[in-house]
Amino acid sequence: MRYKRLKMTVGVDEGALLQGLKKGEDWAFEAMIRTFGARMLSVARRIVGNDEDARDVVQSAYLSAFRAIGAFEGSAQLSTWLHRIVVNTALMRLRSRRRKPEESIDALLPAFKADGHFVERFSSDESLAADRLLERKETRRIVRNAIEQLPDAYRTVLILRDIEEMPTKEVADALEITTSAVKVRLHRARQALFTLLRRRYQAPR
Repeated sequence: MRYKRLKMTVGVDEGALLQGLKKGEDWAFEAMIRTFGARMLSVARRIVGNDEDARDVVQSAYLSAFRAIGAFEGSAQLSTWLHRIVVNTALMRLRSRRRKPEESIDALLPAFKADGHFVERFSSDESLAADRLLERKETRRIVRNAIEQLPDAYRTVLILRDIEEMPTKEVADALEITTSAVKVRLHRARQALFTLLRRRYQAPR
């Protein structure tokens, strides 16, 4: 599996940390939590959508990691292995709470008039150009907030493909849907996200 790598805190040797974890040394478990905790929580929060569930996911992921560390052979980096556990645990949490009907995303997709023009018209001042957005200090916060407004089914696919950079087939397997469904949801999620950002940066005329 190809997941984003987590950066090690300066001064922490991953090889020594792994050996310490396998020996059950307290310092190693503390170092793992200190080194990866914030990043793991961030990953979980993006997938499950709220702090409470994210904290539960991370706690469960730590337990899973502690139990499985003896079998970890080091074929992947420890950071990659931990990241995979967090993602899988978060997806399990999403599946366990899927009791309500899937929310519609239609209101955020492009709409057209009978003459083929967009229903919404925005100014063409290029204020949505990517380079200009990235220059703004609040851009990351705004994008995160926009992503959180997407329904679970679409937000999850967008996060796993575009942010966590998982291949389409792995996303499909993790969500128990077809690769075609992943591609459709991703396309619709990107359109919806653009609509939310466009509404944020430009007022309709």
